[in-house]
Amino acid sequence: MSDSAVPEDVRAYLDALPEERRAVIGTVFDTVRAAMPDGYELAMAWGMPTWSVPLATFPRTYNGKPLAYVSLAAQKNYNSLYLMALYSDSTEEADFAERWRESGRTLDMGKSCLRFRRLEDVDLGIVADTVAAMPVERFLETYERIRPATAKRR
Repeated sequence: MSDSAVPEDVRAYLDALPEERRAVIGTVFDTVRAAMPDGYELAMAWGMPTWSVPLATFPRTYNGKPLAYVSLAAQKNYNSLYLMALYSDSTEEADFAERWRESGRTLDMGKSCLRFRRLEDVDLGIVADTVAAMPVERFLETYERIRPATAKRR
């Protein structure tokens, strides 16, 4: 990762991965980065590279930290791609799941967490389309629409 647009701590995270994991995570990272709409910032959050809505843009988060949009992590036994727009919008989630099924791949996903071990497990086109489809303004509208429902469950 020699791109100066990648913060040093994110670059260090990616560089520290074993070569085989770095090849998988790095490819997914590059796909997400290329598809990312303007307005999100990349930094380390919760121990992983995360694109978030900066507090300067939206300070009214539930925890006082930037609102995470996409995160990527190498876990112990698999990799995780957190697509928060899918967690917050059931139509987006249903469309994503349908497209994934149509791709012929097995969907291993929790609320917003797409789990994968190998690059062959990931449809990079669907990931890129999903990331690119949610500009900051739309993500914030969705967040504010569902936030009251989420707060009631706590």
